[in-house]
Amino acid sequence: MSTLRIALAGTVVAGALLLTACGSSDSTDTAGGGSTGSGSPSASSVAASFNDADVMFAQMMITHHEQAVAMAGLAATRASDAEVRSLAEQIKAAQEPEITRMRGWLKSWKAPESAGMSMGHGAGMMSDADMAGLKAAKGTAFDRKFAEMMIGHHRGAIEMAEDVRKNGRNEAVRQLAGKVITTQSAEVEQLQKIVDRI
Repeated sequence: MSTLRIALAGTVVAGALLLTACGSSDSTDTAGGGSTGSGSPSASSVAASFNDADVMFAQMMITHHEQAVAMAGLAATRASDAEVRSLAEQIKAAQEPEITRMRGWLKSWKAPESAGMSMGHGAGMMSDADMAGLKAAKGTAFDRKFAEMMIGHHRGAIEMAEDVRKNGRNEAVRQLAGKVITTQSAEVEQLQKIVDRI
């Protein structure tokens, strides 16, 4: 069992109880993959078919993305490396709309935004001490710390995305998970090159 699954095991149980109470459509066979003219799944298709794994992914990834956005926000005033600043802006630009999107899913599923449990240090989450250390760093020290921390953070997100692609039901969730895997895998490679040259 992976570290992520151990960290989130209690949440799965809580999610199951929640979805039973809310009338989850987990028992349906609807694919939920219909799309609008823009190529994104429609609101009705997002709500059509989902399960505990979909809800847990959205709840946890919102928290995960929020921390990544907070980390990226520090780069504007602390980073000395132009590539670090550019990548931080890219991360914010990608993840802020995804947070909004996942909040919309949870609302349509009548599920709370929070699972009622802390992610702790699972899934690459930084501790309060880690975040304090990043805030205190400037220049090259910040650049290195940011890159190293974001590598771990992204790897946690990729693991979460891979899990929901295996265990989730909702097509919109699976599409976002695929995007997370592709985008953040590429960013991990870029971040590692930054670490290597600093």
